[in-house]
Amino acid sequence: MVSRMNGSALPPSLVEMATRHLRAEVLSGALEPGDRIGEEALCARLGTSRAPVREALRLLAQEGLIEHLPRRGFRVAVWSRTDILELFELRRVLERYAIDSAFPLAAEGDPLRRVRAALEEMRVADAAGDAFERDNAHRRFHAAIVALSGNRQLELAYEPILVKLQLPMARNLRAESRLTQRHNGIRRHEELLAALESGDAATAREALLRHGERAYLDLDIR
Repeated sequence: MVSRMNGSALPPSLVEMATRHLRAEVLSGALEPGDRIGEEALCARLGTSRAPVREALRLLAQEGLIEHLPRRGFRVAVWSRTDILELFELRRVLERYAIDSAFPLAAEGDPLRRVRAALEEMRVADAAGDAFERDNAHRRFHAAIVALSGNRQLELAYEPILVKLQLPMARNLRAESRLTQRHNGIRRHEELLAALESGDAATAREALLRHGERAYLDLDIR
């Protein structure tokens, strides 16, 4: 796929490189919510021109990771506690609906294949200390759970919520690794997979409630 800025085609590799680099800076915490993102400084860090950087900024603004301030440029998106809690609650509602729609799971083949694959990718990235790839696999894990429903419209409704939550989800996993045993995040997802493997919808729903996807974000509203 070729991206375009001002009618000119851009090499997708340059746009992808800039997008990946900037997304990694945001998700890793190198850039904090509210930090300004200067185009010139970003171009200098990447050694590239403004066109792919501007396209990367546009794409990440669509994802909700950064936001455009008229006449003031871009900054890392700032979400209120209420916003984040509401998004997590909406995610839980959609995942619960997906579970209710998916069970009983298909008897043939391995309906949990994508869930298992994403969890294995999480394990590999975690063992390598690659938090960015672990975060990507983490999103695929939850997307694969919703895909069990076989409901394409549900997947389409779920995707933008998961995208908006990628920063708080990443921050939760990092805080968990820092404050507890490093592999606790992997264990939580192993427990969720085991609940899905039980074949019992009630067990899977209970596991989702216990999942603790925001336990380390200090989001209690006072």
